[in-house]
Amino acid sequence: MAYDKFDILTSSAVPLPIENVDTDQIIPARFLKATERKGFGENLFRDWRYNNDGSPKSDFVLNNPIYSGQILVGEKNFGSGSSREHAAWAVYDYGFRCVISSFFADIFKGNCLNVGVLPVQVSSAFSDKIFAAIDEDPKTELTVNLNDQTVTIVSSGEQETFDINEYKKNNLLNGFDDIDYLLNIKKEVQDFAQNTPL
Repeated sequence: MAYDKFDILTSSAVPLPIENVDTDQIIPARFLKATERKGFGENLFRDWRYNNDGSPKSDFVLNNPIYSGQILVGEKNFGSGSSREHAAWAVYDYGFRCVISSFFADIFKGNCLNVGVLPVQVSSAFSDKIFAAIDEDPKTELTVNLNDQTVTIVSSGEQETFDINEYKKNNLLNGFDDIDYLLNIKKEVQDFAQNTPL
């Protein structure tokens, strides 16, 4: 399944200043029955967002109308716990295209890259600056430039670079998942097969 190309994203951000957010908090296990990547966004952070009767918890950030945008800013060790792909699906389906944290669990980070969500790992100091900027102005914007591998706080111009696997970077820039990538080089694969002796 192809995804929208990711190049430069400028957006306000939703802050989640909680450390060690694990995948069971991102998408509780009882919602893992579906195999399609649709419909998970409504249950993103389900137990933090809603009371047992289904009413929204007013003190949770996703229920606060002053915060919006396509960027989720989390604290360190974001996405720890089980390896469920559904956590990344829920983040994408909710509408986030980028998650920023000072540290990601490796499997969650890989799952995000596979479904069109860019995980941007920044230093703890820069993470603190992002949270402070959002706290000062909830509408503050961040610019994430995948090609240059930079994230910028627009209001101050402060910027930091981030690392990303080159293959995954190219896939995001082109809107490819792994299958799309192989289909895109189908002719090269066929030529190689025809010209390589058994």
